[in-house]
Amino acid sequence: MDRTASSSARTVLVERRSIDYIPAAERHGNLFSQFTLWFGANLQITAVVVGALAVVLGGDVFWSLVGLLVGQILGGAVMALHGAQGPQLGLPQMISSRVQFGVYGAIIPLALVCVMYVGFSAGGTVLAGQAIGELLGVSNTLAILIFAAIVILLTGLGYRIIHAMGRVSSIVGTLAFLYLFASLLNGHAWSTLITNRHFTVASFLLAVSLSASWQIAYGPYVADYSRYLPKSTSALKTFFAVFSGTVIGAQVSMTFGVLAAALAGDHFAGHEVAFIVGLGATGGIAAILYFTIALGKLTITTLNAYGSVMSVATIVTGLGQRRELSRGARLAFVILSVGVSSALALAGQHSFLKAFSSFLLFLLVFFTPWSAINLVDYYWVTRERYDVPALFDANGRYGRWNPVGIAVYVVGVLVQMPFVATGFYTGRWVDALGGVDISWIVGIVVPGVLYYAATRFVQSRVPDQLILPDTLGDA
Repeated sequence: MDRTASSSARTVLVERRSIDYIPAAERHGNLFSQFTLWFGANLQITAVVVGALAVVLGGDVFWSLVGLLVGQILGGAVMALHGAQGPQLGLPQMISSRVQFGVYGAIIPLALVCVMYVGFSAGGTVLAGQAIGELLGVSNTLAILIFAAIVILLTGLGYRIIHAMGRVSSIVGTLAFLYLFASLLNGHAWSTLITNRHFTVASFLLAVSLSASWQIAYGPYVADYSRYLPKSTSALKTFFAVFSGTVIGAQVSMTFGVLAAALAGDHFAGHEVAFIVGLGATGGIAAILYFTIALGKLTITTLNAYGSVMSVATIVTGLGQRRELSRGARLAFVILSVGVSSALALAGQHSFLKAFSSFLLFLLVFFTPWSAINLVDYYWVTRERYDVPALFDANGRYGRWNPVGIAVYVVGVLVQMPFVATGFYTGRWVDALGGVDISWIVGIVVPGVLYYAATRFVQSRVPDQLILPDTLGDA
Protein backbone atom coordinates (compact mmCIF):
# COMPACT_ATOMS: atom_id res chain seq x y z
CA MET A 1 0.00 0.00 0.00
CA ASP A 2 2.77 2.42 0.90
CA ARG A 3 4.61 1.53 -2.30
CA THR A 4 1.50 2.25 -4.36
CA ALA A 5 0.98 5.59 -2.65
CA SER A 6 4.59 6.53 -3.22
CA SER A 7 4.40 5.58 -6.90
CA SER A 8 1.24 7.59 -7.33
CA ALA A 9 2.81 10.64 -5.67
CA ARG A 10 5.74 10.44 -8.03
CA THR A 11 3.75 10.13 -11.25
CA VAL A 12 1.09 12.80 -10.71
CA LEU A 13 1.59 15.79 -13.00
CA VAL A 14 -0.33 18.46 -11.10
CA GLU A 15 1.43 19.40 -7.88
CA ARG A 16 -0.73 19.18 -4.76
CA ARG A 17 1.67 20.72 -2.24
CA SER A 18 2.07 24.42 -1.55
CA ILE A 19 4.31 25.62 1.29
CA ASP A 20 3.89 22.61 3.55
CA TYR A 21 6.72 20.18 4.25
CA ILE A 22 7.48 17.58 1.55
CA PRO A 23 7.46 14.13 3.23
CA ALA A 24 10.02 11.49 2.34
CA ALA A 25 7.54 9.41 0.31
CA GLU A 26 7.06 12.32 -2.13
CA ARG A 27 10.71 13.23 -2.60
CA HIS A 28 12.09 12.69 -6.08
CA GLY A 29 14.47 14.06 -8.67
CA ASN A 30 18.24 14.32 -9.00
CA LEU A 31 20.97 16.92 -8.94
CA PHE A 32 21.23 17.15 -12.71
CA SER A 33 17.72 18.60 -12.75
CA GLN A 34 19.00 21.47 -10.61
CA PHE A 35 21.75 22.17 -13.12
CA THR A 36 19.44 22.09 -16.14
CA LEU A 37 16.78 24.22 -14.46
CA TRP A 38 19.13 27.07 -13.63
CA PHE A 39 21.23 26.70 -16.77
CA GLY A 40 18.10 26.87 -18.93
CA ALA A 41 16.54 29.66 -16.88
CA ASN A 42 19.58 31.86 -17.54
CA LEU A 43 19.90 31.19 -21.27
CA GLN A 44 17.45 33.94 -22.08
CA ILE A 45 17.21 37.39 -23.55
CA THR A 46 16.89 39.35 -20.31
CA ALA A 47 20.28 38.05 -19.20
CA VAL A 48 21.60 39.11 -22.61
CA VAL A 49 20.27 42.62 -21.98
CA VAL A 50 21.87 42.75 -18.52
CA GLY A 51 25.24 41.83 -20.02
CA ALA A 52 24.83 44.47 -22.72
CA LEU A 53 24.25 47.12 -20.06
CA ALA A 54 27.85 46.76 -18.91
CA VAL A 55 28.96 48.11 -22.30
CA VAL A 56 26.00 50.42 -22.97
CA LEU A 57 26.77 52.20 -19.70
CA GLY A 58 30.44 52.78 -20.49
CA GLY A 59 32.52 49.62 -19.98
CA ASP A 60 34.88 47.96 -22.46
CA VAL A 61 34.47 44.36 -23.57
CA PHE A 62 37.33 42.70 -21.70
CA TRP A 63 36.80 44.20 -18.26
CA SER A 64 33.03 43.95 -18.61
CA LEU A 65 33.35 40.20 -19.16
CA VAL A 66 35.72 39.86 -16.21
CA GLY A 67 33.49 41.96 -13.97
CA LEU A 68 30.39 40.02 -14.95
CA LEU A 69 32.13 36.72 -14.19
CA VAL A 70 33.26 37.97 -10.78
CA GLY A 71 29.69 39.04 -10.01
CA GLN A 72 28.33 35.69 -11.20
CA ILE A 73 30.65 33.83 -8.85
CA LEU A 74 29.94 36.03 -5.83
CA GLY A 75 26.19 36.28 -6.37
CA GLY A 76 25.92 32.68 -7.55
CA ALA A 77 27.56 31.46 -4.33
CA VAL A 78 24.99 33.37 -2.26
CA MET A 79 22.16 32.03 -4.39
CA ALA A 80 23.38 28.41 -4.32
CA LEU A 81 23.80 28.48 -0.53
CA HIS A 82 20.07 29.19 -0.35
CA GLY A 83 19.37 26.38 -2.82
CA ALA A 84 21.26 23.86 -0.70
CA GLN A 85 18.68 24.36 2.07
CA GLY A 86 15.87 22.81 0.01
CA PRO A 87 16.58 19.07 0.38
CA GLN A 88 17.41 19.44 4.07
CA LEU A 89 14.27 21.35 5.08
CA GLY A 90 11.79 20.20 2.41
CA LEU A 91 10.30 23.71 2.38
CA PRO A 92 10.06 26.69 0.03
CA GLN A 93 12.76 29.29 0.58
CA MET A 94 10.92 32.18 2.19
CA ILE A 95 9.08 30.22 4.89
CA SER A 96 12.44 29.62 6.56
CA SER A 97 12.56 33.40 7.15
CA ARG A 98 10.13 32.79 10.00
CA VAL A 99 13.11 31.53 11.99
CA GLN A 100 14.91 34.86 11.64
CA PHE A 101 11.93 37.25 11.62
CA GLY A 102 9.08 35.41 13.36
CA VAL A 103 5.91 34.01 11.80
CA TYR A 104 4.40 37.47 11.30
CA GLY A 105 7.69 39.34 10.96
CA ALA A 106 8.62 37.27 7.89
CA ILE A 107 5.86 39.12 6.03
CA ILE A 108 8.20 42.14 5.77
CA PRO A 109 10.73 40.58 3.36
CA LEU A 110 7.96 38.47 1.79
CA ALA A 111 6.05 41.56 0.67
CA LEU A 112 9.18 42.90 -0.98
CA VAL A 113 9.80 39.56 -2.65
CA CYS A 114 6.35 39.72 -4.21
CA VAL A 115 7.25 43.11 -5.68
CA MET A 116 10.40 41.54 -7.09
CA TYR A 117 8.50 38.74 -8.82
CA VAL A 118 6.09 41.18 -10.42
CA GLY A 119 8.90 43.47 -11.57
CA PHE A 120 11.01 40.73 -13.10
CA SER A 121 8.00 39.17 -14.77
CA ALA A 122 6.92 42.50 -16.23
CA GLY A 123 10.36 43.15 -17.72
CA GLY A 124 10.58 39.66 -19.20
CA THR A 125 7.04 39.81 -20.54
CA VAL A 126 7.94 42.85 -22.65
CA LEU A 127 10.63 40.88 -24.48
CA ALA A 128 8.51 37.73 -24.72
CA GLY A 129 5.69 39.80 -26.21
CA GLN A 130 8.01 41.12 -28.90
CA ALA A 131 9.10 37.60 -29.82
CA ILE A 132 5.62 36.06 -29.81
CA GLY A 133 4.22 39.01 -31.74
CA GLU A 134 6.76 38.51 -34.52
CA LEU A 135 6.38 34.73 -34.46
CA LEU A 136 2.59 34.75 -34.73
CA GLY A 137 2.18 37.98 -36.64
CA VAL A 138 0.05 39.64 -33.95
CA SER A 139 0.33 42.88 -31.99
CA ASN A 140 2.61 43.02 -28.97
CA THR A 141 -0.43 43.61 -26.77
CA LEU A 142 -2.13 40.41 -27.90
CA ALA A 143 1.18 38.56 -27.70
CA ILE A 144 1.63 39.61 -24.07
CA LEU A 145 -1.86 38.33 -23.24
CA ILE A 146 -1.14 35.00 -24.95
CA PHE A 147 2.12 34.70 -23.03
CA ALA A 148 0.35 35.45 -19.74
CA ALA A 149 -2.23 32.71 -20.37
CA ILE A 150 0.49 30.11 -20.98
CA VAL A 151 2.35 31.17 -17.82
CA ILE A 152 -0.82 30.74 -15.76
CA LEU A 153 -1.36 27.24 -17.17
CA LEU A 154 2.20 26.03 -16.56
CA THR A 155 2.43 27.56 -13.08
CA GLY A 156 -0.83 25.84 -12.15
CA LEU A 157 0.71 22.48 -13.04
CA GLY A 158 3.62 23.20 -10.71
CA TYR A 159 6.97 21.69 -9.78
CA ARG A 160 7.34 18.81 -12.25
CA ILE A 161 6.41 20.81 -15.34
CA ILE A 162 8.80 23.60 -14.31
CA HIS A 163 11.75 21.18 -14.13
CA ALA A 164 10.70 19.67 -17.46
CA MET A 165 10.77 23.15 -18.96
CA GLY A 166 14.25 23.63 -17.54
CA ARG A 167 15.49 20.54 -19.36
CA VAL A 168 13.93 21.64 -22.65
CA SER A 169 15.24 25.20 -22.27
CA SER A 170 18.76 23.88 -21.63
CA ILE A 171 18.81 21.95 -24.89
CA VAL A 172 17.06 24.55 -27.04
CA GLY A 173 18.98 27.43 -25.49
CA THR A 174 22.37 25.75 -25.96
CA LEU A 175 21.73 25.12 -29.66
CA ALA A 176 20.37 28.63 -30.18
CA PHE A 177 23.29 30.36 -28.49
CA LEU A 178 25.84 28.32 -30.42
CA TYR A 179 24.21 29.53 -33.61
CA LEU A 180 23.93 33.12 -32.37
CA PHE A 181 27.56 33.34 -31.32
CA ALA A 182 28.66 31.98 -34.69
CA SER A 183 26.44 34.45 -36.55
CA LEU A 184 27.44 37.44 -34.40
CA LEU A 185 31.19 36.87 -34.64
CA ASN A 186 31.24 35.87 -38.31
CA GLY A 187 33.08 38.53 -40.28
CA HIS A 188 33.84 40.70 -37.25
CA ALA A 189 37.31 41.36 -35.91
CA TRP A 190 36.03 40.64 -32.43
CA SER A 191 39.52 39.99 -31.09
CA THR A 192 40.24 43.72 -31.39
CA LEU A 193 37.39 44.37 -28.97
CA ILE A 194 39.15 42.26 -26.34
CA THR A 195 42.47 44.06 -26.73
CA ASN A 196 40.95 47.56 -26.68
CA ARG A 197 40.82 48.04 -22.91
CA HIS A 198 40.07 51.11 -20.82
CA PHE A 199 39.70 49.96 -17.23
CA THR A 200 37.85 52.14 -14.76
CA VAL A 201 36.85 51.14 -11.26
CA ALA A 202 33.31 52.46 -11.72
CA SER A 203 32.62 50.51 -14.93
CA PHE A 204 34.17 47.34 -13.55
CA LEU A 205 32.15 47.45 -10.34
CA LEU A 206 29.02 48.22 -12.35
CA ALA A 207 29.53 44.98 -14.28
CA VAL A 208 30.11 43.10 -11.01
CA SER A 209 26.96 44.62 -9.51
CA LEU A 210 24.83 43.80 -12.56
CA SER A 211 25.62 40.08 -12.49
CA ALA A 212 25.76 39.80 -8.69
CA SER A 213 22.33 41.40 -8.38
CA TRP A 214 21.02 39.10 -11.10
CA GLN A 215 22.12 36.06 -9.08
CA ILE A 216 21.20 37.32 -5.61
CA ALA A 217 17.69 38.13 -6.80
CA TYR A 218 17.14 34.38 -7.30
CA GLY A 219 17.84 33.77 -3.60
CA PRO A 220 14.28 34.22 -2.30
CA TYR A 221 12.98 31.30 -4.36
CA VAL A 222 15.85 29.00 -5.31
CA ALA A 223 15.03 26.41 -2.61
CA ASP A 224 11.45 26.25 -3.94
CA TYR A 225 12.90 24.13 -6.76
CA SER A 226 15.19 21.88 -4.71
CA ARG A 227 12.82 21.05 -1.85
CA TYR A 228 11.54 17.83 -3.46
CA LEU A 229 15.01 16.27 -3.67
CA PRO A 230 15.54 13.34 -1.25
CA LYS A 231 16.77 14.51 2.14
CA SER A 232 19.85 12.31 1.72
CA THR A 233 20.98 14.55 -1.15
CA SER A 234 24.34 16.10 -0.32
CA ALA A 235 24.10 19.81 0.52
CA LEU A 236 27.53 20.37 -1.05
CA LYS A 237 26.53 18.63 -4.27
CA THR A 238 23.27 20.56 -4.35
CA PHE A 239 25.24 23.77 -3.99
CA PHE A 240 27.52 22.94 -6.92
CA ALA A 241 24.66 21.75 -9.15
CA VAL A 242 22.77 25.01 -8.65
CA PHE A 243 25.92 27.17 -8.71
CA SER A 244 27.35 25.72 -11.92
CA GLY A 245 24.03 25.87 -13.74
CA THR A 246 23.25 29.46 -12.86
CA VAL A 247 26.80 30.82 -13.29
CA ILE A 248 27.50 29.13 -16.62
CA GLY A 249 24.06 29.92 -18.06
CA ALA A 250 24.12 33.58 -17.04
CA GLN A 251 27.71 34.15 -18.13
CA VAL A 252 27.02 32.69 -21.59
CA SER A 253 24.00 34.96 -22.05
CA MET A 254 25.72 38.05 -20.69
CA THR A 255 28.85 37.44 -22.78
CA PHE A 256 26.66 37.44 -25.86
CA GLY A 257 25.07 40.68 -24.67
CA VAL A 258 28.47 42.33 -24.17
CA LEU A 259 29.66 41.37 -27.65
CA ALA A 260 26.36 42.31 -29.28
CA ALA A 261 26.32 45.75 -27.66
CA ALA A 262 29.96 46.36 -28.56
CA LEU A 263 29.56 45.31 -32.19
CA ALA A 264 26.09 46.67 -32.90
CA GLY A 265 26.00 49.80 -30.75
CA ASP A 266 22.73 51.69 -31.16
CA HIS A 267 21.35 48.93 -33.36
CA PHE A 268 21.14 46.66 -30.29
CA ALA A 269 20.06 48.89 -27.40
CA GLY A 270 16.29 49.22 -27.51
CA HIS A 271 15.97 46.69 -30.35
CA GLU A 272 17.21 43.56 -28.60
CA VAL A 273 14.76 41.01 -30.01
CA ALA A 274 14.91 42.36 -33.57
CA PHE A 275 18.71 42.40 -33.52
CA ILE A 276 19.08 38.85 -32.23
CA VAL A 277 16.59 37.41 -34.68
CA GLY A 278 18.15 39.47 -37.47
CA LEU A 279 21.27 37.36 -37.01
CA GLY A 280 19.24 34.46 -38.34
CA ALA A 281 18.06 36.39 -41.38
CA THR A 282 14.53 35.33 -42.29
CA GLY A 283 12.37 32.29 -42.76
CA GLY A 284 12.56 29.17 -40.63
CA ILE A 285 15.69 30.14 -38.67
CA ALA A 286 14.19 33.48 -37.67
CA ALA A 287 11.02 31.70 -36.50
CA ILE A 288 13.11 29.28 -34.44
CA LEU A 289 14.93 32.18 -32.80
CA TYR A 290 11.67 33.92 -31.94
CA PHE A 291 10.46 30.65 -30.43
CA THR A 292 13.70 30.27 -28.45
CA ILE A 293 13.39 33.79 -27.02
CA ALA A 294 9.78 33.15 -26.02
CA LEU A 295 10.66 29.77 -24.48
CA GLY A 296 13.47 31.24 -22.41
CA LYS A 297 11.20 33.95 -21.05
CA LEU A 298 8.42 31.42 -20.47
CA THR A 299 10.71 29.34 -18.25
CA ILE A 300 11.88 32.18 -16.01
CA THR A 301 8.49 33.90 -15.87
CA THR A 302 6.90 30.64 -14.76
CA LEU A 303 9.55 30.43 -12.03
CA ASN A 304 8.59 33.93 -10.94
CA ALA A 305 4.87 33.19 -10.94
CA TYR A 306 5.37 29.96 -8.99
CA GLY A 307 7.59 31.78 -6.51
CA SER A 308 4.91 34.43 -6.04
CA VAL A 309 2.42 31.73 -5.07
CA MET A 310 4.86 30.39 -2.49
CA SER A 311 5.37 33.86 -1.03
CA VAL A 312 1.69 34.75 -0.94
CA ALA A 313 0.89 31.37 0.58
CA THR A 314 3.51 31.99 3.28
CA ILE A 315 1.95 35.37 4.09
CA VAL A 316 -1.65 34.13 4.13
CA THR A 317 -0.97 30.94 6.08
CA GLY A 318 1.16 32.84 8.58
CA LEU A 319 -1.67 35.24 9.34
CA GLY A 320 -4.31 32.51 9.31
CA GLN A 321 -2.27 29.84 11.10
CA ARG A 322 -2.71 27.31 8.30
CA ARG A 323 -0.23 24.94 6.67
CA GLU A 324 -1.28 25.33 3.04
CA LEU A 325 -3.64 26.92 0.50
CA SER A 326 -6.29 25.17 -1.55
CA ARG A 327 -5.65 24.65 -5.25
CA GLY A 328 -8.34 27.18 -6.07
CA ALA A 329 -6.72 29.82 -3.89
CA ARG A 330 -3.30 29.12 -5.38
CA LEU A 331 -4.66 29.49 -8.91
CA ALA A 332 -6.33 32.76 -7.96
CA PHE A 333 -3.02 34.14 -6.70
CA VAL A 334 -1.24 32.99 -9.86
CA ILE A 335 -3.78 34.83 -11.99
CA LEU A 336 -3.44 37.94 -9.83
CA SER A 337 0.35 37.95 -9.97
CA VAL A 338 0.57 37.32 -13.71
CA GLY A 339 -2.21 39.83 -14.33
CA VAL A 340 -0.39 42.62 -12.50
CA SER A 341 2.95 41.91 -14.20
CA SER A 342 1.26 41.77 -17.61
CA ALA A 343 -0.48 45.09 -16.97
CA LEU A 344 2.88 46.66 -16.08
CA ALA A 345 4.42 45.16 -19.21
CA LEU A 346 1.70 46.65 -21.38
CA ALA A 347 2.13 50.05 -19.74
CA GLY A 348 5.93 50.14 -19.83
CA GLN A 349 6.88 48.22 -22.95
CA HIS A 350 8.39 51.28 -24.69
CA SER A 351 10.83 52.24 -21.90
CA PHE A 352 12.01 48.82 -20.81
CA LEU A 353 15.81 48.95 -20.83
CA LYS A 354 16.38 52.00 -18.65
CA ALA A 355 13.66 51.14 -16.15
CA PHE A 356 14.80 47.53 -15.84
CA SER A 357 18.40 48.54 -15.22
CA SER A 358 17.42 50.79 -12.32
CA PHE A 359 15.00 48.23 -10.92
CA LEU A 360 17.55 45.42 -10.99
CA LEU A 361 20.22 47.40 -9.16
CA PHE A 362 17.82 48.86 -6.60
CA LEU A 363 16.62 45.35 -5.66
CA LEU A 364 19.99 44.70 -4.06
CA VAL A 365 19.20 47.17 -1.29
CA PHE A 366 16.39 44.96 -0.01
CA PHE A 367 17.61 41.45 -0.74
CA THR A 368 21.26 41.44 0.24
CA PRO A 369 20.38 42.01 3.95
CA TRP A 370 17.77 39.26 3.83
CA SER A 371 20.25 36.86 2.19
CA ALA A 372 22.95 37.70 4.73
CA ILE A 373 20.63 37.17 7.70
CA ASN A 374 19.15 33.94 6.35
CA LEU A 375 22.50 32.39 5.46
CA VAL A 376 24.30 33.42 8.64
CA ASP A 377 21.44 32.04 10.71
CA TYR A 378 21.19 28.75 8.83
CA TYR A 379 24.90 27.95 8.49
CA TRP A 380 26.49 29.64 11.51
CA VAL A 381 23.86 30.31 14.19
CA THR A 382 21.32 27.48 14.07
CA ARG A 383 23.67 25.26 12.03
CA GLU A 384 20.78 23.70 10.13
CA ARG A 385 18.87 22.87 13.32
CA TYR A 386 15.36 24.11 12.51
CA ASP A 387 12.10 23.14 14.17
CA VAL A 388 10.01 22.80 10.99
CA PRO A 389 6.61 22.19 12.67
CA ALA A 390 7.14 25.36 14.75
CA LEU A 391 7.37 27.41 11.55
CA PHE A 392 3.60 27.07 11.24
CA ASP A 393 2.80 28.08 14.82
CA ALA A 394 2.80 31.78 15.74
CA ASN A 395 2.69 30.76 19.40
CA GLY A 396 5.56 28.33 19.05
CA ARG A 397 9.32 28.44 19.29
CA TYR A 398 9.82 31.28 16.80
CA GLY A 399 6.93 33.48 17.91
CA ARG A 400 5.10 36.16 15.98
CA TRP A 401 7.96 38.65 15.75
CA ASN A 402 11.74 38.36 16.13
CA PRO A 403 12.98 41.85 17.07
CA VAL A 404 16.63 40.92 16.48
CA GLY A 405 16.13 39.78 12.89
CA ILE A 406 13.82 42.66 12.02
CA ALA A 407 16.11 45.30 13.55
CA VAL A 408 19.19 43.95 11.79
CA TYR A 409 17.28 43.83 8.50
CA VAL A 410 16.21 47.47 8.82
CA VAL A 411 19.78 48.50 9.66
CA GLY A 412 21.02 46.45 6.72
CA VAL A 413 18.74 48.37 4.35
CA LEU A 414 19.48 51.82 5.81
CA VAL A 415 23.25 51.38 5.95
CA GLN A 416 23.32 50.89 2.17
CA MET A 417 21.52 54.11 1.29
CA PRO A 418 24.60 56.39 1.15
CA PHE A 419 26.21 54.01 -1.36
CA VAL A 420 23.26 53.39 -3.72
CA ALA A 421 23.50 54.68 -7.30
CA THR A 422 20.39 53.88 -9.36
CA GLY A 423 17.78 55.69 -11.40
CA PHE A 424 15.48 55.52 -8.39
CA TYR A 425 17.85 56.95 -5.82
CA THR A 426 21.47 58.06 -5.51
CA GLY A 427 23.23 58.16 -2.14
CA ARG A 428 25.25 61.09 -0.83
CA TRP A 429 28.58 59.21 -0.83
CA VAL A 430 28.37 57.93 -4.40
CA ASP A 431 30.05 60.98 -5.98
CA ALA A 432 32.93 60.78 -3.50
CA LEU A 433 33.48 57.17 -4.63
CA GLY A 434 33.63 58.15 -8.28
CA GLY A 435 30.08 57.07 -9.02
CA VAL A 436 30.72 53.51 -7.86
CA ASP A 437 27.81 51.65 -6.24
CA ILE A 438 29.15 49.43 -3.45
CA SER A 439 25.86 49.18 -1.55
CA TRP A 440 25.47 45.45 -2.18
CA ILE A 441 28.83 44.72 -0.54
CA VAL A 442 27.82 46.75 2.52
CA GLY A 443 24.42 45.03 2.48
CA ILE A 444 26.01 41.59 2.71
CA VAL A 445 28.76 42.26 5.24
CA VAL A 446 27.13 44.61 7.77
CA PRO A 447 23.86 42.76 8.49
CA GLY A 448 25.62 39.39 8.38
CA VAL A 449 28.11 40.43 11.06
CA LEU A 450 25.47 42.29 13.11
CA TYR A 451 23.07 39.34 13.10
CA TYR A 452 25.75 36.87 14.17
CA ALA A 453 26.90 39.19 16.96
CA ALA A 454 23.35 40.03 18.13
CA THR A 455 22.33 36.37 18.44
CA ARG A 456 25.11 35.87 20.97
CA PHE A 457 23.20 38.06 23.45
CA VAL A 458 19.63 36.73 23.17
CA GLN A 459 17.99 33.61 24.50
CA SER A 460 18.50 30.75 22.09
CA ARG A 461 15.54 29.43 20.12
CA VAL A 462 17.67 26.73 18.50
CA PRO A 463 16.61 23.11 19.02
CA ASP A 464 19.22 20.46 19.77
CA GLN A 465 18.71 18.92 16.35
CA LEU A 466 16.74 19.37 13.13
CA ILE A 467 13.07 18.59 13.84
CA LEU A 468 10.99 17.45 10.87
CA PRO A 469 7.31 16.41 10.68
CA ASP A 470 8.48 12.96 9.59
CA THR A 471 10.16 12.43 12.95
CA LEU A 472 6.97 13.38 14.77
CA GLY A 473 4.72 11.14 12.72
CA ASP A 474 2.82 14.10 11.21
CA ALA A 475 3.72 13.61 7.55
